[in-house]
Amino acid sequence: MNCAKGKQCRIVVFPLPFQGHINPMLQLASILHSRGFLISVVHTLYNSPDPSKHPHFAFHPISDGLSESPDSAPDPVRIIKLINLNCLQPFRQCLHALLSHGDVKCLISDANWYFTSSVVDALSLPRIVMRTSSVGAFLAFAALSLLRAKGYLLDRDSKMEEPVEEVPPLKVKDMPAIEMYDAEDAYKNIAKMVEETKKASALIFNTFEEFELPEIRRLHEQFASPTFAIPFHKCFSAASSSLLAQDRSSISWLDNQPPKSVLYVSFGSVAAMDTGKLREVAWGLADSGHRFLWAVRPGLVHSSEWLEMLPSGFSEATSGRGIIIKWAPQQEVLSHPSVGGFWTHNGWNSTLESICEGVPMICSPFFGDQLVNARYVSDVWRVGINLEGGLERGGIQEAITKLMDEKEGEEMRKRAMMMKEKIDVGLKMGGSSCSALDELIDFISSFQRVAG
Repeated sequence: MNCAKGKQCRIVVFPLPFQGHINPMLQLASILHSRGFLISVVHTLYNSPDPSKHPHFAFHPISDGLSESPDSAPDPVRIIKLINLNCLQPFRQCLHALLSHGDVKCLISDANWYFTSSVVDALSLPRIVMRTSSVGAFLAFAALSLLRAKGYLLDRDSKMEEPVEEVPPLKVKDMPAIEMYDAEDAYKNIAKMVEETKKASALIFNTFEEFELPEIRRLHEQFASPTFAIPFHKCFSAASSSLLAQDRSSISWLDNQPPKSVLYVSFGSVAAMDTGKLREVAWGLADSGHRFLWAVRPGLVHSSEWLEMLPSGFSEATSGRGIIIKWAPQQEVLSHPSVGGFWTHNGWNSTLESICEGVPMICSPFFGDQLVNARYVSDVWRVGINLEGGLERGGIQEAITKLMDEKEGEEMRKRAMMMKEKIDVGLKMGGSSCSALDELIDFISSFQRVAG
């Protein structure tokens, strides 16, 4: 590495304060630390990571304007807008202090921190952007401004099944939905994120070249920066960076179940539903007759503490074949031999983890890139069933039966295992993922030292 003699090079990372963004960033930081880099983590007070879980990193909290009253900004899209405004000056001061105390190679920033581009430019510091979505989903976000100008997203309900020729294989209904607050404002911020990403020194995606090669090629046509596809979670577990306490009793329960017999159900760390949809999910599971492990995160149901909204009779109907917990050690669950399927919201981390373990999916996307991921799972990779009709008990029961019992589900499982095998090859010496990591290390090491 091109650092001063006797000194180690430092990388500054800046994760977005959501579970699905913090995990990948700290996994990447752990990978880079294992290659000899010192790591400084700049983070907001809102959803702050626990420094005690990462004693080998230096943590630097900055003011975000949300921490005292996070309920004032309940929507993730709104939070992203606010923290981009609130964190500019605190981040600039923190980064300037870090640069004055040693050799800093670069900043690795979540793509949603679009304000960091102007800060690092003023300090002559290279900025690498990490995107936590799939490449396919990022291309969909990048195309939103063009598609809105062409009228694709006007009167969306009447065009749901129409293909979007500019972003194959997506349909209009798969385009990232912005319904959380002021949609016009949100689209402007997405356009800003895409614009600032194009200025980055390089892009890092938490993905595999093996199943996004066409999308990576399309990305190269639009973005000039070098791109590195690296599967972070295959190198370091997300357990240590989880914001939620994991219930490990689920593993001992799985140990006592037959192979491939359990459907694991989890809708992620942000998605929410109303009581009616929760009851449809519950009765769909009950009516299927299958074993299940269901992670019901506190806050999953609006105005609910935890399980008080479950329908009367559900516990009796599922006694002995299902358990409900608050949060699972997901990677360990998906790799367990008793798990035969995953009913997911299709956040990218969950989708990626499922494919890496050869587990087919039932897809219930809620918003954003989840819609894109579900379409790829069901129509491109063909390793899952998309619940196109929403959360309705009859459709849920049918999908569970198809995935867990029928030939179509077994074919999905075989395709998922074939993808897993390709991924495993890419992780070996000389494979695509291993080579991408080596190239990233060389790329970062080539940056000129930033003098303090």
